[in-house]
Amino acid sequence: MARASLIDDAKQTGFHRRLTLYSSGGPFIDAYVLSIIGVALVQAEDALSLSSVTIGLIGASALIGIFFGGLIFGYVTDKVGRQKMYTIDLLLLIVGSILCLFVQEAWQLIALRFLLGLAIGADYPIATSLLAEFVPRRGRGFLLGALTLAWAAGAVVAYLVGYAMLGLGDDAWRWMLATPAIPGIATVLLRLGTPESPRWLLSKGRTAEAHEVVKEVYGEDARLEDLPEEEAVETDFAKVWRQPYLNRMIFAGLYWMLQVTPLYAVLTYGPSIFEELGFGEGNQTYIVAAVIEIAFLVGTLPAMFASERMGRRPLSLWCFSLMAVGLTLAAVAPGQPAAVLIGFGVYALFSGGPFILQWIYPNELFPTDVRATAFGITTAFSRIGAASGTFLVPLFIDWIGISGTLFVAVALTLAGLLITWAMAPETKGLTLAEAAGAGGTYRRARRAEEVSADRAPVA
Repeated sequence: MARASLIDDAKQTGFHRRLTLYSSGGPFIDAYVLSIIGVALVQAEDALSLSSVTIGLIGASALIGIFFGGLIFGYVTDKVGRQKMYTIDLLLLIVGSILCLFVQEAWQLIALRFLLGLAIGADYPIATSLLAEFVPRRGRGFLLGALTLAWAAGAVVAYLVGYAMLGLGDDAWRWMLATPAIPGIATVLLRLGTPESPRWLLSKGRTAEAHEVVKEVYGEDARLEDLPEEEAVETDFAKVWRQPYLNRMIFAGLYWMLQVTPLYAVLTYGPSIFEELGFGEGNQTYIVAAVIEIAFLVGTLPAMFASERMGRRPLSLWCFSLMAVGLTLAAVAPGQPAAVLIGFGVYALFSGGPFILQWIYPNELFPTDVRATAFGITTAFSRIGAASGTFLVPLFIDWIGISGTLFVAVALTLAGLLITWAMAPETKGLTLAEAAGAGGTYRRARRAEEVSADRAPVA
């Protein structure tokens, strides 16, 4: 009988649920920051005399910041540890949000949005790596998926808060952009005292500290020999650019980029897009945007369960296909609100699959010594497309109209389907080490499920 692994075969406990909650704070704030700008720009456009190009730069600046934040701080996280970076990154976000109260010119808002993006990009690899390295393999997809549920919730709350604040006067947009500081402070306080990942400690040869964490989390009887085996190695940035990890980098980066490019455009310019599609002007467009945000949120929950039941790969194939159908319906029916609403509703609901997998796959396909590095790079890679798309949306609407712009989104979604079919692995049922070592093949996943039946879970 195979010996149970202390982490991979553990039962879920209150510690795992608390860690998931604390880690979810970053994604919640991320979506909040990226969505609140869509409401704030309605007022800020006149207050700061913004052109279409400037609006595009404001929308893209946070995504550019996420690019550099993920690229730099993922590697830093693998070098110095998850726990040290777990609260520091959010302090930057809190300061940047508060400074938005004092913006007088467009370049200042662009600079602050870039600063916020740096903090968000840093938190992606920090929080997700820490959570992935603590949670058991059964339910790992569900708990990592909970981070994207928090992301969707942040987008919904941002629209609702922005809508509620519109009546505060001409400077309401300033207060909207400062509000991310509130969940930022709450998350920092919750994260204080979170232990370091024992997997990471072992990968750095710090066995005594790993033993202390194990006893703190799993009890005094927990033993180091019951941990997953981790080879003590120095983090090497170049490792992820060599095989077998290079192919995984290409897959994870393209997968994420193709999913988020149209998604972020909808989040950033939702009210303007629905106005172009025939929903009139004013409050109605905000309400429609909020409804679609709720559909994103609702669609995430069944995807979390499906990732554990049907597997990562089939979930992704089905969802990309139905997302393309929904966007096509919206593209061919401008001026027909009912059809547009149904189309965007289908797109939003089935975005839940790729939405959760864009954070699950990078954590499963790379070993501990470069897990955060790889996640940070895939985050950065995805933001190339997301930032470009966000910048270009106002220009595309001017050049080819709203229908043409939506057909571009359909093409990107179909490209995501193709990448999934050609490159997506299956990691369901694998331990974290098996997924990183095997590349997540379907055969290995099936074998892991059979072996798991003989493993006794750790209490």
